Parts: sequence; structure tokens; C-alpha cells
Amino acid sequence: MNKLSLLCVLLLATVCAAEIFFQEEFADGDGWEKRWVVSKHKKDGTAGDFSLATGKYFNDASADIGLKTNTDARFYQISVPLKKEFSNKGKDLIVQYSVKHQQHIDCGGAYLKLLPAGIDQDDFSGDSKYNIMFGPDICGSTRKVHVIFNHKGHNHLIKNPEIKAETDQWTHLYTLHIRSNQTYEVLIDGKSQRTGSLLEDWDFLPPKEIPDPAISKPEDWVDLKEIPDPAAAKPEGWDDIPQQIKDKDAKRPDDWDSELDGEWEAPLIDNPEYKGEWKAPSIPNPEYKGEWVHPKIPNPDYHEDTDIGLYDSHKYLGIEIWQVKAGTIFDNFLVTDNAETAKEWAVKSAQAQEGEKEAHKAEEAAKAAAAEKDLERAKAEAERQKKEREEKEGKKDDDADADPELGDIDNEDDEDEDHDEL
Repeated sequence: MNKLSLLCVLLLATVCAAEIFFQEEFADGDGWEKRWVVSKHKKDGTAGDFSLATGKYFNDASADIGLKTNTDARFYQISVPLKKEFSNKGKDLIVQYSVKHQQHIDCGGAYLKLLPAGIDQDDFSGDSKYNIMFGPDICGSTRKVHVIFNHKGHNHLIKNPEIKAETDQWTHLYTLHIRSNQTYEVLIDGKSQRTGSLLEDWDFLPPKEIPDPAISKPEDWVDLKEIPDPAAAKPEGWDDIPQQIKDKDAKRPDDWDSELDGEWEAPLIDNPEYKGEWKAPSIPNPEYKGEWVHPKIPNPDYHEDTDIGLYDSHKYLGIEIWQVKAGTIFDNFLVTDNAETAKEWAVKSAQAQEGEKEAHKAEEAAKAAAAEKDLERAKAEAERQKKEREEKEGKKDDDADADPELGDIDNEDDEDEDHDEL
């Protein structure tokens, strides 16, 4: 077998080995209600409800439909079983889904949780155990992407700097790629936002080294870089300069009554010649030994852990969020071990975003065209009214010229002239 044939065989084996543990596009309409379980945990009336929607702008009405949050100021708790329970030990784990904040969200989560076996879906809540929490969270100036791992009962947040979440109204694809070698990558719309090591970017383990508790800084250690110059002396007369002096430009008010107000004195002002408290200038400390560094020793509590980010059981996917402003649409859920499969799915979200923007652009163009037509109609109406007024004014002038009473006055004037001549 030549190298090319071997490569093809290996590639085919890789593709065949790829597995999709969960996928959801809501293509079957109301069928989602048979798969997804809405939690009954919130019995106080603060539970939000879900429905299917495309949002105002979309690319394909059938392909872009997703799970939408409907009511403001509500908890949203819903989960769905994966195709099968699985472990990501020894394999890659990719969690991917799209989020559309069509409501221009100002405060609310849009993250999801990968859950282990043993979860009670009917009582799924913020107290339920989870393996990984991933996705955007927005409130006020906060607009970050959570990547939180539960390790030995403790939740560990990714270190700063934060990964910025998208806040506009378009569909955005969020991808978390956890590799079996304990490295990771976060992508938004297929573009890498953060990549690195799980061990370095999270505080899963205590430090490898700690300051030696048996050693302390020597008492005679000098770590003061500068000292006052012992040879410096305070200039003569330094302390004779007062901090304040009487204002020589001040004048006694004309209405000042010495008997009633007492003897008038000029108010005090800051003395421009006052130099403050004298301090000796600093010079390098000849006894300075540098900053003392505490010697370190291996941390007896540190131990390597090759299971960080790797879990024995993934069985459910859940959304457990609070939203002040509802209207978010979730779609294109994918849990797989193959990056190429995730890239293929990413095309759907990219097409959705492009179609949304085109639909919005077309709407804006239609609005602009309608506004232009309204303006043209208004101009035409104004012109018509102007013409009508001008025609009425012209008719009045013609009527005045043809007034018979005016004609009789002219005849009377003619008769008077004839009489004068006689």
C-alpha cells in the first residue's frame, strides 16, 4: 500500500470514528417538546416558558427556527438527554450552539451546561451538578463568555482576561473545544478567541511551589532603597517663615462698627514664601541589599491530575439561566468529538447571520423607499395646494375687473363730464 492510499484509509477511519453525541436544529417543529424537559423547580411563578421562533430577521424560515425565551424577568430551566451517555476521556469534546439576542439583550444569560448522569430533569436548577458551563452572559457592562469546569465539587472559572461575548441582534456561534491533552480553544463564529492549557488558565490545582515556611526574612535585612541624607542641614531661618500672613490689600469695610464688631483685623492668606516642613533630600541607601525573595520549596499538597477537563459521564445538556430581557433564540446544538463536523455545522449559523443582515438591509431599504415616496407625495400635495390657491387668487382678480358696479361708476363719471361741457 502506497503512502497516498494509507493516508486515505487513515482519513476515512478518522471520519468513521467521529461521533455526534447530540444534535438539535428543531426542524420537526413541535417535536422538541417530546425531547426537552422543562424543569418544574420554580413553582413561585418565576419560571419562563419556551417556544419556537425564527425572530424578526432570518435566512430560511424552516432552517433558522430555534428555542426562544418568551417572558422578561424569568428563570429558564430546561434539559435534554444526549443520544447516549459518554466520557470524553481519551477523545476531544466539542460543544457548539448558536445564540441570537434578537431583543438587543441588556441583562441575561445564554449559556448552557453539560450534565452528568443522575440529574433529575423535572427538578433541574442552579443547584444541579454540572460538568461544564459554557456560553455568553451579559448584564450592563458585563459581556463575557463563561467557561467553567466543575472539578471535585468545586466550580473553577477561567482566569482573566475575559472572553468578550457578542451583544448585537444577529446569530452568533459559540464553540468550546476540549482536547484530551488538557488544552482548549474557544471560538465565536468560527474565529479563535482564546486557546491554551486547562492547567494554566484555571486554578484547578494548588501551586507547585510554596514559600518555605521554615525561612523568614532576616531581621537585619535592609530593603530600603533610599534614606534621608544625614549630611543635609536645614537652612537657617526656614522655620521663621509663617504659613499664613495678613492680607495687606484687605481694607476695613465701610460699615464696620468697632464698638459692636470689635477691633478690625486683616484676614489671613497663604504665605507665598512658605516652603512647608523641611525634609532632608534622599540619597541611595549604602546598606541596601535588594528586595528579599522568599525561598520556595515543592508544595506537598500539589499533585498532577490528568483527569482535569475529562469526565466519566456526560448524559444531558441543559439551559439554566436568568433573563431580565427575554427573546433569545438558541439553535444548532452540537456535541461531538470531531472538529471537522463542528466546522460543517458552523456553516449553518454563518448563513443564518448573513441572511439576517440581508433581510434587515432590505427592510431598511424598503423603509427608505417608502419615506422617499411619502416625501414625494407630500411635495406633490403641497404643489397642488399652491396651484389651487394661485388659481383662486387669479379668479378673484378677473371677477374684480368684470364687476358691473364698477362699470356704472365709470358711466356716471362720463355723464358728469358731458354736463360740465354743456
